[in-house]
Amino acid sequence: MITIIAAVAENLAIGYQNALLYRLPDDMKHFRTLTTGHTIIMGRRTFESFPKGALPQRRNIVLSRSKETFEGCEVFPSLEDALKHCTSDEEVFIIGGSSVYREAMPLTDRLLLTEIHDTPAAADTFFPPYADWKETAREHHPCDERHSVSFDFVSYERTH
Repeated sequence: MITIIAAVAENLAIGYQNALLYRLPDDMKHFRTLTTGHTIIMGRRTFESFPKGALPQRRNIVLSRSKETFEGCEVFPSLEDALKHCTSDEEVFIIGGSSVYREAMPLTDRLLLTEIHDTPAAADTFFPPYADWKETAREHHPCDERHSVSFDFVSYERTH
């Protein structure tokens, strides 16, 4: 199964200057819980945004056309090539960035999105439109002392 996972603002913004837009501890915990023990596929710039490199307890795959290597990661030149090296029973999470999300959308079985109830002041990276996907679950999280904005964990499945 291929799943896209992302945190998306109301205007579909997902990042600014190669960083996440919001610090949401519950979203980070949710991401870690869902992806631990599975395969994550990301673009090079997404990988470079991680402060400590490869994410532990996951198979890290980085997409890069250069001959670079990244410690703790497998590197493939394309999403298609990376997916050929995944087994049919492997749970694969596409974790960014925007060009990888766009390329993966037609291949994806479900979206696991954190929909953030805010529009950021600045953003330079956006998630592709997903209005044609069917919502299957939603869990609301209000603002609190650790979260400056409210958000929902939302699951979507392909409509066709």
